[in-house]
Amino acid sequence: MKIHKEGYKILVISFALFLAILSFEKAFIRDYSCIFYLTASILSILYILIIRFFRVPLFAIEVNENNILCPANGEVVVIEEVEETEYFKDKRLQVSVFMSPNDVHVNRYSMSGIVKFSKYHPGKFLVAWHPKSSTENERTTIVVENEKGISILTRQIAGFVARRIVCFSQVGDIAQQGDELGFIKFGSRVDLFLPLDVKVKVNINQKVIGGKTVIASF
Repeated sequence: MKIHKEGYKILVISFALFLAILSFEKAFIRDYSCIFYLTASILSILYILIIRFFRVPLFAIEVNENNILCPANGEVVVIEEVEETEYFKDKRLQVSVFMSPNDVHVNRYSMSGIVKFSKYHPGKFLVAWHPKSSTENERTTIVVENEKGISILTRQIAGFVARRIVCFSQVGDIAQQGDELGFIKFGSRVDLFLPLDVKVKVNINQKVIGGKTVIASF
């Protein structure tokens, strides 16, 4: 496991803040050692949770051009045919993964290809499971086209807690299946819009792992 680069600044600031709080208590509340140790325990737990937010498990990606890998850790909350109105403007199969604050927050490419479209949209911060969050929340849309001319759309969506979307993808980039495309702080949701003829390999409420679970196959 490693710590994601998006967490470095937050971890340093948090450590300095927690240290300042403990130093203040030690200097001015010497007669209340139990308060000091209680505060130290609470801050230690908070710091461990922050580290967990930015953890990145290390594992080998099994690249397979016939599979569409899961873009994020979490739980499958949507599998349905919808009208995709931003890029394809036609019917697509939507598969959505909800990321809780306890999940790994890295987002990954579901297939290899060329990044044909990448756009950030400011927006609202509705709860991630709200039906309109996919079109009204702050979000980033990325479209990758493989060498066979098949395209899939990945949408990072901010939620009520997650208020910072990081997207590394730019138009023209070479996308490698399983590699990082972005990061969401802290949690939220990732939508996939797939061709209708794919064979779905997951079920509603299934726990999935980004870069490992096969969402669908061609």
